[in-house]
Amino acid sequence: MGSNRSTLFVDVLVPLAVAGSYTYRVPNELNEQVVVGKRVVVQFGKTRTYTALIQRIHNSPPPLYEAKYILSVIDNAPIVQPWQFEFWQWMSSYYMCNMGEVMNAALPAALKLASETRVILNRQTAINHAELTDKEYLIVEALEIQPELSISDIAAILGQKVVFPYVKSLFDKQIVLVSEEIEERYKPKMEVFITLNPFYDDKTNLAHLFDTLSRAPKQSDLVLAYIQLAKTHSEITKKALLEKAEISAAVLTTLIEKELFIAEEREISRFKTYADLPINFILSPAQQAAFDAIKLSITTKKTALLHGVTSSGKTQVYIKLIEDCIANGQQALYLLPEIALTTQIISRLRKHFGNTIGIYHSKFSDNERAETWKNVLNGTLKVILGARSAIFLPFSNLGLIIVDEEHEQSYKQQEPAPRYHARDAALYLGNQLVVPVVLGSATPALETYFNATQGKYTLVTLTERYGGVQTPEIIVADIQQETKKKTMQSHFTSVLLQYITTTLEHKEQIILFQNRRGYAPSLSCNLCAYTPRCINCDVSLTYHKFSNKLQCHYCGYQQKPIDTCPACGHAHINTKNFGTEKVEDELQLLLPKARIARMDLDTTRKKTSTSTLIHNFENRETDILVGTQMVAKGLDFDNLTLTCILNADSLLNFPDFRAYERSFQLMLQVAGRAGRREKRGSVIIQTYQPLHPIIQFVVNANYNEFYTSEISERKQFNYPPYYRLIQLTLKHKDLDTINAAAQQLATVLRSHLGKAVLGPEFPAVNRIRNLYHKVILIKVEKGAPLQAIKSQLSNSILLLNKEKAFKSVWVQPDVDPY
Repeated sequence: MGSNRSTLFVDVLVPLAVAGSYTYRVPNELNEQVVVGKRVVVQFGKTRTYTALIQRIHNSPPPLYEAKYILSVIDNAPIVQPWQFEFWQWMSSYYMCNMGEVMNAALPAALKLASETRVILNRQTAINHAELTDKEYLIVEALEIQPELSISDIAAILGQKVVFPYVKSLFDKQIVLVSEEIEERYKPKMEVFITLNPFYDDKTNLAHLFDTLSRAPKQSDLVLAYIQLAKTHSEITKKALLEKAEISAAVLTTLIEKELFIAEEREISRFKTYADLPINFILSPAQQAAFDAIKLSITTKKTALLHGVTSSGKTQVYIKLIEDCIANGQQALYLLPEIALTTQIISRLRKHFGNTIGIYHSKFSDNERAETWKNVLNGTLKVILGARSAIFLPFSNLGLIIVDEEHEQSYKQQEPAPRYHARDAALYLGNQLVVPVVLGSATPALETYFNATQGKYTLVTLTERYGGVQTPEIIVADIQQETKKKTMQSHFTSVLLQYITTTLEHKEQIILFQNRRGYAPSLSCNLCAYTPRCINCDVSLTYHKFSNKLQCHYCGYQQKPIDTCPACGHAHINTKNFGTEKVEDELQLLLPKARIARMDLDTTRKKTSTSTLIHNFENRETDILVGTQMVAKGLDFDNLTLTCILNADSLLNFPDFRAYERSFQLMLQVAGRAGRREKRGSVIIQTYQPLHPIIQFVVNANYNEFYTSEISERKQFNYPPYYRLIQLTLKHKDLDTINAAAQQLATVLRSHLGKAVLGPEFPAVNRIRNLYHKVILIKVEKGAPLQAIKSQLSNSILLLNKEKAFKSVWVQPDVDPY
């Protein structure tokens, strides 16, 4: 790293939404410790200290300011790979955000340290309260109740910003201790392991021990429990021993003090361990052909699209590809769009890859994510199964990226920046590291299929279901006709109820899909049509029966439900439309003996909720699963023979150019859940528009016809894949300000980009969390200089924010927004 005499400087990234990196000076004594990818502690601003990442080491002082010294080096070895900085740089540039924001998204929270001055009482000093001023007394009083306070806590207690003089005064009087400390938030999980003293390996000594303990039955039982456990376990934890012996910890403590047992505390993994199980399947001829075609595309460095109908056995092809990757000593990344999917697929992959597989997604704690990060870095984990954030892991030797269900919109990050799409980021990463990428879907995104037809990707198809399973029959139930005939019961057509009854009689299972959670999307007055609305957002409140609350799904605002109309005093308040909670409720009334469960955002908030729901359904402890999009994606149940889309029209009538594409994908995915074994499944689509072309494409399961119809529309109206979209969303609490700012920005952009600029317009929900939203859309033709256009947008936004009137208007760019 250079001799101790040379003056080194480091460019560091801080995990904040600030542009570029910052240069700091390295104290001579730390010269040997600074390495690219290590974390250092730096002072940023006047008072805050942050963990920053070393991006570059050099000898050039910054020209415009005097560099501060770094305070310390945290890591013994780099925690970020050099290629990651390049990847983050691309993401920052492509998605129009700062590198600090990408770093923030990439690193687990436990590896990003936060600091504040901590104040604690000095227990060595006797406090004379009479000597304290009023403000000092308040601080001491708070510290007597609470062991430590941060500067911001003290500011809140005193109700003022400047508190350092009072803290300094107390410090001078030796009443408090102050430490500007930065804490390592990652804490390893520790476990106590118990071993019998080796002296008792000798049978004579062991027999003598039992004689000695004959008057202490509990101690004797504990030794006996240990010996029984040792027959089946190579290592015995304190917890397991006490559970086996059903004895208190005090007995064990006594035997440890007597040195009969040895206790050792060791760091353990937070994840369950699984024994390696043999691979026990052979690919079908169709799967083998697909596998061979993908292997060929890998040798030509081409991305492969595996277009396989639902239940064609894509997962088995992926497993064989991963096996090859591991055999070459490399790591594999398997991306899935939903955490719900990882629950089921992980149990399958564990059978094949044992403890070399890890999971990475947002339901894991900070410590668990940090542990996975370190295990990927050191190569312990060979396969990572994860949601979109797994793209950021520090692979040391990546050899394969699989993006399953690549069409899913959950791969797109909405908030906060970077607003990246994991599939597109995976394609860039594959190109950057020269790693093959395999995309898989039964209903590929139009852009992906377009690229395959243009020869950019290798198209590999699987047209038959695995094991010759029949495709399900699809029945369209006409809600309009049944309403006229008065054969509807609640939200269920007579066709659906008849199928449900038959399915339950055959002891088979059912999934019902409804794309809204809650009990009823809105309440409405029968007389004046008043609807309760959120006080912070321009949207009606959703009624949740379980909590008996009206709730906003945008900001979380809640209020009690109304029984009389506040506008006209009328007492008849009706629920309008229906959500998953109402479906569950009303189905239980119609089918009191059926075991019904619900899977939506409200029922899966806990870390283990999703896996419990799936486990119960797999074990046939649930007859009917009602759910939102979660139930439509990639789940595989052998006894599921009936699926239903309760209201297809809510999907088709969505105001979005992708509405038809998403409706087709979702309906075909829901259909694909049914009859995945020897029994043929049935799918019921309830709709007011049975002859709608999209529904007909679904009935015929004809992706190519759908693609041909939809791609011509996209070309005609200048939408992807022929054009790129960039959306600018302006946000401000004042309506007049946002209108003026949006108009000005659009005018400036039009002077540079002409007809490519559309808007400004209010979106469907134009006020969220008390901020008005206005949208400008830029359509960029494929082949146009995208980077130059982005630079123009960034400059125009910068100029807008420099104007005093629009300084507080927030402009949020979103590249490829839908």
